[in-house]
Amino acid sequence: MDILFLAHRVPFPPDRGDKIRSYHVLRHLAKRARVHLVAFADDPRDLTPPAEFRDLLGECVVVERTKPRWRAGLEAIASGRPLSLTAFDDPCVRAAVARIVRERPTDRVYAFSGQMAQYLPEGVPAVMDFVDADSAKFAAFAEDASGLTRWMYHREARLLGAYEREVTARVAASLFVSAEEAALIPSARALENGIDTSFFDPTASFVPVSGQGRLIVFTGQMDYKPNVDAVVAFARDVLPRVRVRHPDVRFAIVGRAPVREVRALASDAVIVTEEVPDVRGWLAAADVVVAPLGLARGIQNKVLEAMAMARAVVASPAAAEGIDHAGTIRIAAGKGMAEAVNALLDEPATARSLGQRARARVQTRYAWDACLAPLDAMMNLPAQTRVAA
Repeated sequence: MDILFLAHRVPFPPDRGDKIRSYHVLRHLAKRARVHLVAFADDPRDLTPPAEFRDLLGECVVVERTKPRWRAGLEAIASGRPLSLTAFDDPCVRAAVARIVRERPTDRVYAFSGQMAQYLPEGVPAVMDFVDADSAKFAAFAEDASGLTRWMYHREARLLGAYEREVTARVAASLFVSAEEAALIPSARALENGIDTSFFDPTASFVPVSGQGRLIVFTGQMDYKPNVDAVVAFARDVLPRVRVRHPDVRFAIVGRAPVREVRALASDAVIVTEEVPDVRGWLAAADVVVAPLGLARGIQNKVLEAMAMARAVVASPAAAEGIDHAGTIRIAAGKGMAEAVNALLDEPATARSLGQRARARVQTRYAWDACLAPLDAMMNLPAQTRVAA
């Protein structure tokens, strides 16, 4: 069986939320069928995937995404299409898809992220993994914007919403990362994220972080607006209240590509790491992990990773949505987040117990094999494991 896998970003290395999901989906499919990948790369390091990833695949076509935002914007206005689509509209990708479908007996298509729906070939059954409802995300962005930016966000939300519904009506299945996201689109289904609990394990082999004192840790891609807004608000509004009671505690912002607004937070009280080779060292060093997101779509990998590392987590309602977390993490917002963090810093034994319950929950509830098992029927996959490419 041959599967064409379309991705808006190369699913390797699995070091950020979207790439973690796409990597595990691709690996699941590659155990059962021959998978051909066509994907974009927005990092030059991803243009030549390493052998351990390449060995999972039949064909591997990676196209660098170089279109400037201003050009994508002009194309969007001229064509009446969403900017999210014109930004990823590329003739090289279209040619690669057409060639593979022409030369290979393609049985199924798996498209990852809504931007790739424009490449679905005619006549081949497809599963569309939207991951998140991007139309709802842009609608939320519009609420906090003004002027031309607000108009653009509203336009994107309206056009993407119509596009998401149109695509859902013509594919075999449309997937979202949580039941809450799936409920936004008629006939869509939820395919939850999992977590690799053998990798994210406090007893695993990794380089620990030491000498940083007591830590509150946030992890994430630090040029992503919801993450930026979250750490800025935490450093400004929550951390000072925590340090009144715990003056020695510091806030560590761990993630690649911090924008200027994030880098400006660095101080005696705030650590900005930029990219780190392994986030587990920082999670293991955390007294408390926070996810104070005001806007979050689907299931947050950052929360599952902290839970798997047996850390005490304080999350906003938005960051906790979609996660089966009862009794394993603390939910708080506003001033309540400072109170929740302080309570855990006051009682390290309670924090340890909470972390242990969190790890037990993800071990039983969020194993990748169990989360991805529904794909076998959706993709009409053979029961046996594929032996050779």
